[in-house]
Amino acid sequence: MVPCTAPAGGVVSGGGYAVGDLFGVAATTAAEGEAFELAVEHVFTLPKAAVAIAEGVKLYWASATSEVTTTVTGNKLIGHSVGARAAGDATVDVRLSN
Repeated sequence: MVPCTAPAGGVVSGGGYAVGDLFGVAATTAAEGEAFELAVEHVFTLPKAAVAIAEGVKLYWASATSEVTTTVTGNKLIGHSVGARAAGDATVDVRLSN
């Protein structure tokens, strides 16, 4: 866990967030400017874009949509997929690696 300050709009426990160059999952809910803990290691189930994802591929965070994607351009590398997912699946398991 890494202590952080909640960005604009705050954070909701269990949601994925980029804080500067760090990406993680909020351990608690916090309003903008409040302190919160950011989990930066482990495997988390996160919402994904409507794309098929193969097992073990690099995954990126699309801040504009708050979704995991395989698209590199304009997105932040957050880790690798744990298991494959079909385009119609709503989530993907991600092993975070900052």
